[in-house]
Amino acid sequence: MCLTERTNEALDGIANFTTGTRNCPAQQGRRQLACELAALDKLACSVSHLQVATDELANATIDELRALADGLSGRLTYLLEPIAAVEIDSDRCVVQLRSVQPSREAGANSYYELMVHRGGAIALERFSAEPGQPRRTIPAQFTRQVLSRLIGDFEAVLDDFS
Repeated sequence: MCLTERTNEALDGIANFTTGTRNCPAQQGRRQLACELAALDKLACSVSHLQVATDELANATIDELRALADGLSGRLTYLLEPIAAVEIDSDRCVVQLRSVQPSREAGANSYYELMVHRGGAIALERFSAEPGQPRRTIPAQFTRQVLSRLIGDFEAVLDDFS
């Protein structure tokens, strides 16, 4: 069984909701999923934060993290906007990816941000920023199928890394 299947089982165990938040943890082997949901129904979900943590990245070099980030960029073509690495911090050994062209909605820019950390985690959040205002986290809207595919793609880049 893979982390995607474990996550689908965990989602099936959560009753549909539209207010508050629920955590949807899952684990498979060395990989742990932390998923904070802002809403859930039988077809879709709102995800405030998604992270796959693993010790597989504990000793990753910045070049390996960059390759992992490139793998994510190549796979996650189904998101609202394409993503690409925007910052590589060799000192902290972190690669930051963002939507290449943010969505513009009601005067605000909305974009995905993914962080790939040595030590190790891959984390995704969605942000919105209005001119002159600090950015704020907003839930990302996914069908359950897209969420499964996203987690599967996180797993695939980790499998390629291993």
